[in-house]
Amino acid sequence: MMLARVADSLYWLGRYIERAEHLSRLSSVMLNATLDQTDAGVQAVWIAMSAVGEPRMSSEIGSFEAAEALVLDRSDHNSVVSSLARARENARQVRDQITTETWERLNLLYLKVTDENARQDFADGSTTFLHDVIADLHLFKGAADTTMSHGESWRFMMLGMYLERAQLVSRLLEVCFAETPGRQINDHIALVSLLRMACALEPYLRVYTAEIEPRHILEFLVFDEDFPRSIRFVTSQIEANLSALARRGGGEGSRPERIAGRLKARLEFADINELETQGAGALLTTVVNECARIHEAIYETFVAYPLEMRLPA
Repeated sequence: MMLARVADSLYWLGRYIERAEHLSRLSSVMLNATLDQTDAGVQAVWIAMSAVGEPRMSSEIGSFEAAEALVLDRSDHNSVVSSLARARENARQVRDQITTETWERLNLLYLKVTDENARQDFADGSTTFLHDVIADLHLFKGAADTTMSHGESWRFMMLGMYLERAQLVSRLLEVCFAETPGRQINDHIALVSLLRMACALEPYLRVYTAEIEPRHILEFLVFDEDFPRSIRFVTSQIEANLSALARRGGGEGSRPERIAGRLKARLEFADINELETQGAGALLTTVVNECARIHEAIYETFVAYPLEMRLPA
């Protein structure tokens, strides 16, 4: 079993990388949606800012200023630049656990977003800037997948990435499909923007062709077993990585694994009819809360455990 501080750094490295990509994509879609200055563009901005917990900002400032803040505001601990700075610091602390390819890709991206000319580069071409950031994050993930041994280090990083993704996608769907009075997202362009925010437009169209319907979007992003950003797929990966880590650490049937297993089973055996009958909000809130419980259990099991639990009797 690896050192607790190493597991902690790898876990948070995965979380911050996923957070940076998600916010970059929200910002990119939000800016593209507002080019036509329609009500659908306003809805797209509201969806994006509500998903990050800032619904008021969507009406208080322009879409460009909101996107710039999400990406380059160093005072915001959840911004892209802050997430990448924290990801790089965690990677630096476990430099021996990751490959040169992954470190170089992350370091180059960090230097790009922290450069003194970053704000000017963003102002000159925000779409290109965000496209390059997202592409570099994909390259980082690809380098990690193809150059790192798929052992404990890789699994802790993947665990953080998938847990972060589960919460981010659930919150995005909560904004659009929870039972909020006066906020029903039905506009075609706004729904397309939602799919783009989840990086799901093309995979969705391959399943449902041109039928952009709220019911189908909810079904796809919650229950599709093959799409890597659906909640069902992500929770399955969380459970698989926890099971593998429990076996390696001799902690078969550990608490985070059991919580993840129950959540995985719930999503496997639920369906869209049940979701519509009971309301999407309840299930999505459950996913967010269960992910928080898994996070706490991960810390209790792998990071902040009592020393006597790891010492031989």
